[in-house]
Amino acid sequence: MIASVTIVGGGLGGLTLARILHTRGIPATVCELEATPAARDQGGTLDLHEESGQRALAEAGLTAEFRAVAREEGDALRILDRHGAVRFEEGPGEGGGTRPEVDRGDLKRILAGSLPEGVVRWGTKVTAVSPGKVTLATGDVLEADLVVGADGAWSKVRPVLSGAVPRYSGLSFVEARLSEVDVRHPAVAALVGPGSMFALAEGKGLIAQRTGGGRIRVYAAIRTEDAGAVTGLAERDRLLDAFAGFAPGLRALVADSEGPLIPRPIHALPVGHRWARVPGVTLLGDAAHLMSPFAGEGANLAMLDATELALALADHDDVESALSAYETAMFPRAEAAARASADNLEACFAAGAPDAMVEQMTRFATQGRQD
Repeated sequence: MIASVTIVGGGLGGLTLARILHTRGIPATVCELEATPAARDQGGTLDLHEESGQRALAEAGLTAEFRAVAREEGDALRILDRHGAVRFEEGPGEGGGTRPEVDRGDLKRILAGSLPEGVVRWGTKVTAVSPGKVTLATGDVLEADLVVGADGAWSKVRPVLSGAVPRYSGLSFVEARLSEVDVRHPAVAALVGPGSMFALAEGKGLIAQRTGGGRIRVYAAIRTEDAGAVTGLAERDRLLDAFAGFAPGLRALVADSEGPLIPRPIHALPVGHRWARVPGVTLLGDAAHLMSPFAGEGANLAMLDATELALALADHDDVESALSAYETAMFPRAEAAARASADNLEACFAAGAPDAMVEQMTRFATQGRQD
C-alpha cells in the first residue's frame, strides 16, 4: 500500500489526482503557490471529453457537481474567414453533444472543495525537489513515497527527470475580454454564438469563446518568430492595426474589449517528450507534455493523467510498478495529442486559411454522422 503522495501544483491535474487518491484511501498533500483557489483569473472555458475529463470526474465522484455548472450549448462551433463569412458552423449538440463546456474557475472550485481541509497547502512555495522529497521556502521538508510534478509549463519537478524545456511555438496570443455581451455588445454576441468562433487568415486569427455569466474571452493570434513582439501588440491601437485586413465586426472583438490586453506567447515541449524511469517521482499534465491549445487536450489530458496515475497507485502494491504502468500508457497518448496539436496549429494559420480547418471539421462532422 502506498503510504503517501506529495503533489507539486494545485491546478486541475493536481487536484484531480488528490481527489481520486482520497476516494481510494491514499493520503496526499498538494503544495500550491497561489494563496486560494480563486487568487487569480483561472482562464477561459474547457470542453470536457467523455474519455478523459469526464471520466476523471466520474472516478472522482463529482459528475453531478460538474453537470450543475456545465454548458451543453457551449460545444457550438463557427469558423469564419477574415471577411466575416461563415465557412463552417455546427450548432449546439450537432457534434454529438458529448463535450459540454465548463469554466476553468468553476471546475477548480469543485475539485478544491471536494478535498478535506489541509490536503492543499495554499500559499506554499516549493524551492527544491528530489525523489521522495520536497523542500519548501519555509525550510520544511516533506517526505513521501512519491512526488508528482503537476506544476505546469515551467515545472520545478521536471528537471529531476528530464532536461527538456518548453520552446516558443512561433505563435502568440493577445487575450481580451468582454462582459455582459448580450446587453452591451449584442452584435459581438451574435457573431460568436453560444460556443466558440474562429476567424482565420494566413498567419493570423481571432478566436473567441463564450464563457459563463455572459462573458466572451478573445484570443488574437499572430504568427511571429519573435516571442517578445507580442508585448508591443498588447495595446489596442497596435493590435487593431495588425488586424486591419479583418472585417469591422471581427475587429470589434478587440475594439470593444474591456480592461488591459494580456500577451501570451505559446510554448510547447518537444513532441514525444519522455524520460527514463526515476524512482519516486513522475509528472502529469503540462509538466509532462505541454502543447499548444489547438488539439483541445491540455486540461483533459492532465485530468486523465491524474486518473490513471491514481488508479495505478491504488491497484499496485509498490510505487515503481504503478509508475511503470502509468508512464507506459501516458507517453504514447501524450505524443499523439502533441503531434495533433502542432499539426492543427499549422493548419489553422497556413496559406488559404481557414480552408484546412474547414476541411478538417467537415470531415469530422461527416464521420460523426456516419458513426
